[in-house]
Amino acid sequence: MKNSAVYLISSVLGIASLSYAGENLRSFLGEISDSQCAMNVHSLTHSHQEMLKSKGLMGGTSAQCTTHCAKQMGGEFVLAAGKQVYHLDNQEEAGKFAGQRVKISGTLNAKTKTIHVAKTEPED
Repeated sequence: MKNSAVYLISSVLGIASLSYAGENLRSFLGEISDSQCAMNVHSLTHSHQEMLKSKGLMGGTSAQCTTHCAKQMGGEFVLAAGKQVYHLDNQEEAGKFAGQRVKISGTLNAKTKTIHVAKTEPED
């Protein structure tokens, strides 16, 4: 009886892990931005340009503005893809590409608009 229960639990766990691993990876192209600029909290244009012109403390580049807002202003790194903004589950990885255009491979939770990041690389 114990062996049957162990086999059943192992089978269920195996199916669950296969269904997650079997999710289709998608590619997402955009810029690693901060949530404030990307969601118009501090910017009316979904960009850093407005903030860079008006506030010297944000730095002089998109990368500096993104990093400052994400680390000092309570924001988070996001992927800005046109008018779409996606949350990223791997903030440490996203921070390495702050202010850069990237290609992210991952799966999307459409309900939360969060990308489970498998890989991030500079956009070609």
